[in-house]
Amino acid sequence: MEIAALVMWVLTAVAGLRLLVRWLAEGGLRRQGTKVTRYPAVLLLGHPTLAVLALATWVAFLLTRSSVYAWGSFGGLVLVALLGFTMFTRWLTGQGGKHARDGEQVFPVVAVVAHGAVATLTFVLVLLTAITVSRH
Repeated sequence: MEIAALVMWVLTAVAGLRLLVRWLAEGGLRRQGTKVTRYPAVLLLGHPTLAVLALATWVAFLLTRSSVYAWGSFGGLVLVALLGFTMFTRWLTGQGGKHARDGEQVFPVVAVVAHGAVATLTFVLVLLTAITVSRH
């Protein structure tokens, strides 16, 4: 289950990277300027940064088998999921809405759904692993 979580995490990162590259290709932060935006920089940069930190903690768990790292990684994922869910709901409600700006309108549906689905599976696998490791 630990390796399955790692594989799902990598797949989540690939789908998320596709979204980030697409956003950057459309101008990223440069196009936002002082406009009202659905995706503030702290949201767009905090989500992947926290995800990488949580992944590093997961790798530490895989190397040490310490439940502290498993739970730390899950805690990080909770924050990542909250930021991701915030972006997802803003994406859903802002498709062409009054706050949608430039690059924010171009996220492909397939990439958003794939990223969210695999991220959800990763979240569940990490939680189940943390519970399992804590019982031993």
